[in-house]
Amino acid sequence: MKIRFYRWLLPLLVATGGGEVVAQNALQRAGSDIHYRIEGRAAFADHATPLWLGANEYGLSGTDGNFGYLRGGIVRDTQSDSARNWRIGYGLELAAGYGLTGSHIIPAQAYAEVEWLRMRLSAGIKEREAAFKHPLLSSGSMTLGTNARPVPQVRFEVPDYLSITGRSNWAAIKGHVGYGVMTDGNWQEDYVNPGHHYAKKALYHSKAGYLRIGNEDRFPLVFEGGLEMACQFGGTIYNPAGREGTYAEKLEMDHGLKAFWNALTGTGSDATDEAYANAAGNTVGSWLLSLSYKGKGWRLRAYYDHYFEDHSMMFLEYGWRDGLVGVEATLPDNPVCTSIVYEYLNTTYQSGPIYHDGNATIPDQISGVDNYYNHNLYQGWQHWGQPIGNPLISSPLYDADGTLNFKANRVKAHHVGLCGQPAEGWNYRLLTTFRRSWGTYALPFMDLRHSFSGLAEVSYRWRGKQKADFLNGWQITAAFAMDSGQLSGDNHGFSLKLTKTGLLR
Repeated sequence: MKIRFYRWLLPLLVATGGGEVVAQNALQRAGSDIHYRIEGRAAFADHATPLWLGANEYGLSGTDGNFGYLRGGIVRDTQSDSARNWRIGYGLELAAGYGLTGSHIIPAQAYAEVEWLRMRLSAGIKEREAAFKHPLLSSGSMTLGTNARPVPQVRFEVPDYLSITGRSNWAAIKGHVGYGVMTDGNWQEDYVNPGHHYAKKALYHSKAGYLRIGNEDRFPLVFEGGLEMACQFGGTIYNPAGREGTYAEKLEMDHGLKAFWNALTGTGSDATDEAYANAAGNTVGSWLLSLSYKGKGWRLRAYYDHYFEDHSMMFLEYGWRDGLVGVEATLPDNPVCTSIVYEYLNTTYQSGPIYHDGNATIPDQISGVDNYYNHNLYQGWQHWGQPIGNPLISSPLYDADGTLNFKANRVKAHHVGLCGQPAEGWNYRLLTTFRRSWGTYALPFMDLRHSFSGLAEVSYRWRGKQKADFLNGWQITAAFAMDSGQLSGDNHGFSLKLTKTGLLR
């Protein structure tokens, strides 16, 4: 017991001076294991940017057809630190280019983080992969995806699974709680047409908790489940829409401690709710489920991402008819295909087509018409015009009509992705997606709209025979993408990317 006690006590002594050596060692190690990346990309299209040429790039793309950038910076991952107690990580990557949404210079990453044992405090802009999704083949997460620019935030997290059953590791948990601020307020003001609502200095909150049951080192079947929730709140709303038309020229939203508490707990209400109180801000979330089986050299996993807005489909009252269902297969070593993903997306139900607040005449509450990714105060679940969730609900930027309304959020889609390594240094990726959309409940399309989107990508990474070989770390990636149909239009595009990575010495 003494050994365990002092192992947990030692990091705490840093604050009182007893752990000064530990802190000094952590700071000394922070100057090592620093990786750099220099990357240039150019994309060209005959019309708009094809879906898979710009989606799930953390917002580092454009929608008008032609864009390009030069990106460079350094990253030190806390996981590269072999220490068991204090670890320090950071990253700074800047991108400058043309055709990018909103600005020509973008801070792709700018963060610092401190990790103690298995807990981490992170602050700044950081690119994070989506939970339970293949980072290259999936269409994306419904709530916390990789499609929009990361929101700068302060975040406390347990980033990796922490066993709650001791050394057996049969059950483990991880998760995070974070608060931040949206950075696109001035851009929204410039982009939207007069009279349309937009938000400036809006605040951001996200939280997630995940549970893993099973240990694939002892038994091949593993279950994972989790809840992701996020909220936009605070800030100033311009031209907000009340229940009887325009509410006011602008509305100052609550940004005090109570507002932070309401965002955390999903409580409170907004001034425009009037007598019909609802949760404060724009609240969204997903239930995530995953079941995997590990064979000898292969793995099969099925997963489900059930999206909801507010409380109407958070639980089972209205049924779980919407969501993303996927199957991912990792195949034994072969030169043809290493992984394949199939996903089916349905967002057509949205708690049903009727919304009615209970009153003296009709006391029944019917909480339908969730209107995914849209909101009457905040400009929906987007950042810099791109959905923060799944890009199969098309970005409003493709409409180019001076609004940020998602006009095709009732969607059914089939998506297939596969990748492989046919030879040493060579990799490829193929994506195909077929979508149908009914528009929205409020503004349905007169005719059902279809679209097909595809991507073919190949890359080569040089590996010199000597460590000092200049070509080590260079990678070239070429991609061709296309859209066809009434939903996306007919678009064809090509992208070329050159990347150099390595370890600073």
